Amino acid sequence: MLHRVQPSQTNASTKESIRREAQALGFGGVGFARADESPHAGRLRAWLEAGRHGTMHWIARDPGRRSDPRAVLSGARTVISVTVPYYRGDWPSEPNGAVAERSPHAPSRGRIARYAWGRDYHKRIRRRLRLLAKAIASVCPEARWLAYVDTGPVLDRSWAERAGVGWIGKNTNVIVQGKGSWFFLGELLTDLELDPDPPARNHCGTCARCIAACPTGAILGPYELDARRCISYLTIEHRGAIPLELRPSIGTRIFGCDDCQEVCPWNRFAVPTSDPDFAERPDQQTPELIPLLRLDEESFRTRYRGTAILRAKRSGFVRNVAVALGNLRDRRSVGPLTRTLNRDPDPLVRGHAAWALGRIGGTASRAALQEAATHESSEEVLVEIRSALESCEGAGATHRIEGDPEP
Repeated sequence: MLHRVQPSQTNASTKESIRREAQALGFGGVGFARADESPHAGRLRAWLEAGRHGTMHWIARDPGRRSDPRAVLSGARTVISVTVPYYRGDWPSEPNGAVAERSPHAPSRGRIARYAWGRDYHKRIRRRLRLLAKAIASVCPEARWLAYVDTGPVLDRSWAERAGVGWIGKNTNVIVQGKGSWFFLGELLTDLELDPDPPARNHCGTCARCIAACPTGAILGPYELDARRCISYLTIEHRGAIPLELRPSIGTRIFGCDDCQEVCPWNRFAVPTSDPDFAERPDQQTPELIPLLRLDEESFRTRYRGTAILRAKRSGFVRNVAVALGNLRDRRSVGPLTRTLNRDPDPLVRGHAAWALGRIGGTASRAALQEAATHESSEEVLVEIRSALESCEGAGATHRIEGDPEP
């Protein structure tokens, strides 16, 4: 608990007391910024006008409010930015040392982004922020505050950079000097006036590894991200069909993507956290894919209760699983994908199962697609089946599906 401020206590010592309390609560970095319009406000407006937010319509709601914490908390004077590390070390390996998803002898496996290996971070970090706010209230009882963890109208990365916590890298993630980018971000907006810390300096230099590593070309250039091409957006936030041209590049990623962080040189300094709140759950790093096709609404919620994976919803998650199986081209998945194509109640999932069968190809896939075409009622799924049959047969091959006009 913070010690009560004495009349002679300085602004600097109050900040230091808050910083010590935050670190005791498990926050890795703490910084202070003046609450006024973000210097990234113009970039946000331009990004939205270009449509690069895709279907994340909530971001486009009142960008002026999102850019200025004073519009969120009346009278706000300070933004306290914090980080929480979540790096847990290397990916799990097979006995021969190969990464599990790449072993030809292992079951078909997918990849889940590192931040979702354990429990959902939102509630846990918000609870710590509230404890920090209560500690501040013991010093300044009249202080007002609001806590946010990636859920409110706040430009998290902008405030982390301005508060000196870390800089926004070319991959648009916050990077902490000497520690890397495997961090969650949170903020306390308060009307308590505290001296700001110097903004973080950018240390990306000439490095552009993240841009080259992006599987879908979503990083258009330094500090320029088109979310519509980002695998994290496509596998988590996007609710519809994944664009055909991007599906092969998704590989076996079924929830999120870490590629632009994996290659960042600053992450060689990352130290694994021992925080039990973010310990990995069994089979939540590279899970076996075929059993995931059988998840219904109830079993999906039961398996992933308390994790960030619920964000994708059952339909989006199983859609992603089908895409991963198609990219692996493992013929052992033809039977399970056929059952999904015929029985899954969600046309989004059935359509992506059809795509996966077309990607795998072969006689069994072709027969399954032709049979499904005779009873499928969704036009969107029929379009996927037609396309998949063409993939099975090769360029220029055609199949007449019931409901098509006569040639």
